[in-house]
Amino acid sequence: MSNKIIVPDKEIATPSKAILTLIDNYWDNPVWFAEDMLGFYPDPWQEKVLMDIAKYPKVSVRSGQGVGKTGLESIVITWYLCTRPYPKVIATAPTRQQLYDVLWAEIAKWLSKSRVEKLLKWTKTKIYMNGYEERWWATARTAVRPENMQGFHEDYMLFVVDEASGVADNIMEAILGTLTGYENKLLLCGNPTKTSGIFYDSHNSDRDMYKTHKVSSLDSPRTSKENIRMLQKKYGIDSDVYRVRVLGEFPKGESDSLISLEVVEQATETIVDISKAYTLNVGVDVARFGDDKTIIAPRIGNRVLPLQQYSKKDTMETVGNIIRTVEELKGKHTQINKVIIKIDDDGLGGGVTDRLREVNRQQRLGYIIAPIKNGSKANDPDHYYNKAAEMWDNLKELLDENFSKFLQGEPGVIELPKDDALIKQLSNRKFKIDSRGRIELESKDQMKRRIGESPDRADAVIYSFADGDYVDLSLLKGGKLYD
Repeated sequence: MSNKIIVPDKEIATPSKAILTLIDNYWDNPVWFAEDMLGFYPDPWQEKVLMDIAKYPKVSVRSGQGVGKTGLESIVITWYLCTRPYPKVIATAPTRQQLYDVLWAEIAKWLSKSRVEKLLKWTKTKIYMNGYEERWWATARTAVRPENMQGFHEDYMLFVVDEASGVADNIMEAILGTLTGYENKLLLCGNPTKTSGIFYDSHNSDRDMYKTHKVSSLDSPRTSKENIRMLQKKYGIDSDVYRVRVLGEFPKGESDSLISLEVVEQATETIVDISKAYTLNVGVDVARFGDDKTIIAPRIGNRVLPLQQYSKKDTMETVGNIIRTVEELKGKHTQINKVIIKIDDDGLGGGVTDRLREVNRQQRLGYIIAPIKNGSKANDPDHYYNKAAEMWDNLKELLDENFSKFLQGEPGVIELPKDDALIKQLSNRKFKIDSRGRIELESKDQMKRRIGESPDRADAVIYSFADGDYVDLSLLKGGKLYD
C-alpha cells in the first residue's frame, strides 16, 4: 500500500483482518482487485482507466456505445469500497433507469460471484460493509437535484457519474464543490453528446485538471461490428450520430475554436519516423508575466518532442536552458546537422533573442536564431490578420491532413507529445473572420482571461513549425519567414 490510511474516528472499531488484507494488497492496484476478487478481466482501455483512478483525483472517459463503461464503473465502485477505510461512494446518473436498472444491477452481478460477497450487504440503493453500516457504504442517487450531491464529507470519498454528458452543470458543480477531503476522487463516464458543460470541459478547456480517455467502439472487442456498419451506412462516418455513438467524439456543432480537439488528440497517437530528419527546430515562448512560464518546444522532422518549461528565469538562465536543451538533443540524435531556434521576439523575448545571438556568436555554436513577431504582417495578408493567425492556421492544416490520413488508414504526418496542457491550448484558441474576410485569433490576454492561462505551450509548438524542413511557398511569392 502506497498511501497512509487516515482513520477518521477513534471510536469506530478497527477494520477486520480480511478488510485490512484487502486494503493492504489492492490499495493502488484496482486491476489486481478486479481479477483476483471479482473475476473481472479488463480490456486494455479499462485497465488504463482503472490504474488512473488509483493515481489521480479526477478521471474523465468519453466513449462510443457498448464498450464496457458500466462494467468499469461497477469495478471502480467495488474496489474503492473494499480498499479505503470508512469511505463514502456516491454513484449517480441522469435517470433512475440508468442508475438502478443498469449500473446498480451491474454491481450486483459482479458481487454475486465475487470473493468479497460476504463482506458486503447489497440493497437496491446502498451497499454496506458488514458491521460498519453507518460509516462504510456506497449509495445510488439520481442526478436530478443539486442537494442530492451535497452534504457528503469524508477523507475517502468517490463520486462516479454515469452518462455524464446528461448531468446538468449545477449538479456537477455541487459534486465538484464536495471534493475537498484527503483522498476524494471523481470518475466521469459517458457518450460525448454535448459540446458544452462540465463533461465537455473536462476534455477541452479543463483538460489539464483531469486524466482523460477516449474509447472508440471500433477498438472494443465487446461491441457489435454489425451495428457499427449499420450506423455507418445509415448516417455516414461524418455524421454526429456516428461520431458520438461509435467514435466517442463530441458532435461537430458550431465551434469557434480554430483547431478541433479530435485532430490534436489523433496527432498524439501518431508515430512519425525522424531517422532521416537532420534539422532540429526549437520554438521558444518567453514568459511575459510573473505567473507565465517559458516553454521550449523541440521538433525533429514532424515529431514534437516533450516540452520543457521554466518559471521566473532571467534572460541569462533562459538562454542557458535553451542551449542545454539543444546540446542534449544533439547528443541523443546524432544525425542533426542544423539547429534553428525560433523565439517570440515580442516583449521580454527580445532580450532573450539578443543574448542568445551574442552567446551563439561568442561560442561559435552555429545555430540559426530566428525572431518571430506575432503581430507582424502575414506572408499571405489577404487571408490572415497577422503572422500569428497564419502560423496557427498552417499547423491546423497539417493536423487536419494527419487526421485525414488516419481515416484513410495511411501513415500520419505529425506527432505531438501526450501533453494535456498542450492539447487543451491548441484546441481552445478562438478565432473570428474580420471585415476583410481574414482569420484573426483572439489575443493571448483574452485567452488567458477566458481559460485561466495563455497559450504558451501551444505557441512554442507553433513557433517550432514556423520554419519547416520544407520549402515555404511564401518565399516564392517574395514573402519572408521572419520579420
